Amino acid sequence: MMSLVIDAASDKIFFSIIKENQSYTNSHLNSRENFDKIVILLNNFLNNQKVEMKDIKKIYVNKGPGKFSSVRTSLSIAKAIALANEIILVGFSSDDLKNEKDYKYLIELDKKDKLTKGLIKPLYSS
Repeated sequence: MMSLVIDAASDKIFFSIIKENQSYTNSHLNSRENFDKIVILLNNFLNNQKVEMKDIKKIYVNKGPGKFSSVRTSLSIAKAIALANEIILVGFSSDDLKNEKDYKYLIELDKKDKLTKGLIKPLYSS
């Protein structure tokens, strides 16, 4: 099973593909310029990894806490992609990865039902 991670809650925008025991991650500065073209950046990442939407079974998206525009934009894009392609959407928070450096840890948390499914409520920093 292949999963996509979208994480824009911090000072960088991260995209990650997780397949079995392998993961591929790309990052970009979390700036207005990059948010204006975030879909292009995501498509370029997927094309470079030779991944098609039909291959993705789950999308993990960071629901925060983070800046309003960063969290809102990444959640909107993840929801749109999931809805259009019938992909399962799973939300995680930055705190879920506090002691982990690898997005593969999300798979373990998901198996233990520790992540949000269905309606994902964003968490904004103050």
